[in-house]
Amino acid sequence: MIELDAEAIYRTLLARVRSRVAGHDVRLVGVRTGGVWVAERLQRDLGIAHPVGVLDISFYRDDFGRQGLSPTVKPSRIEFEVAGQRLLLVDDVLYTGRTVRAAMNELFDYGRPARIDLAVLIDRGGRELPIEAGMVGATVEVPPEVNIVLTRDEAGGFHLTLEQRRA
Repeated sequence: MIELDAEAIYRTLLARVRSRVAGHDVRLVGVRTGGVWVAERLQRDLGIAHPVGVLDISFYRDDFGRQGLSPTVKPSRIEFEVAGQRLLLVDDVLYTGRTVRAAMNELFDYGRPARIDLAVLIDRGGRELPIEAGMVGATVEVPPEVNIVLTRDEAGGFHLTLEQRRA
């Protein structure tokens, strides 16, 4: 198991997000679970007053029929008007682009935002869809059989590990 410096990567992402959203009224939406953790820290560190929206994209995944329903599915929660708003969609790891596609599909069920930007802690390449993040903490290339896993300690600190995918 290899560990990456998650806090340094987060600080890079924070600086990139800060420069991009400065002077704009933006709402953060995190993809459960890791994206929500990152969005909550960004909200705090940037002093954004709006609540963080939470998306559980399980029902919007294109592999839902094959994968089945995860026992950890929870409802999405967006406590602000989406229509006409500038949104920053936040996730922990960008890989194929399918999670982001599912998140955007769900967001449009809440209304038509004026703009959606994407911020991710890690871009691991391997895209299957034409989706790119405008703000990235780090690009880490790993083989398909390796997962990049974000965890959070009791103090809210981030930890990233590379783990062999289970068969």
